[in-house]
Amino acid sequence: MKLDQFKRRARLLLAAFAALLSGCTTYVTTQVTAFSDWGNTSDATRTYAFARSPSQENSLEQSTYEQYVANELATLSFKQAPATAARYWVGLTYSIKSDMATVSQPVYYAPPVWGPFWRPIDPWGPWGPYPSGYVTQSFPVFTHTLGIRITERATGKEVYNVTARNANDDPSLVTSMPYLVRSALTDFPAGNGAVRTVKIAVDKNGGASNEVAVPAPASAPGAAPKAAQ
Repeated sequence: MKLDQFKRRARLLLAAFAALLSGCTTYVTTQVTAFSDWGNTSDATRTYAFARSPSQENSLEQSTYEQYVANELATLSFKQAPATAARYWVGLTYSIKSDMATVSQPVYYAPPVWGPFWRPIDPWGPWGPYPSGYVTQSFPVFTHTLGIRITERATGKEVYNVTARNANDDPSLVTSMPYLVRSALTDFPAGNGAVRTVKIAVDKNGGASNEVAVPAPASAPGAAPKAAQ
């Protein structure tokens, strides 16, 4: 098989695999797991401050992600407040992990070009319609994870802990963060032990669109604190 044909097949394979990971070519699909003991129903007391671990202090990356979360919490009637006046601490953890995905694809060889004595191809011969072998292709896959943990400031009681995770071929965590944040807080507060899949559309500029996130039905099993572990 010609080199350019192989490259074209590899690109198509990568595109198909990326589509599989994201659910489709126009959505980002995120797996969300939540644990909840949310008993507060008064919007007036939804005040919070961000809790930071020592490694998150003075971090521009942390500040950026906190702003994403603050914007989403505002849509849920949460209000930021000074640490001494906030009812809740909101802690964040985040990570990106790389792995290699390996797939095999069949190899088809083009028939030889004969001279003036060209003859029909034997369908059962080496140039027939069946693959003569397989080529193994490996490429990186990146898993992005966000954890949001909400605790009561006065008692330290954990009232909400949610983890959002998605995977694609993008090595950047920051480009996935808007999807992770929106997915994590979709339908807040989710039931205790809820496990869901949330799809968010990608707009024409490649970012998260304003389309309402689509959660799948949930399933359930039965001093400043550190950020979510």
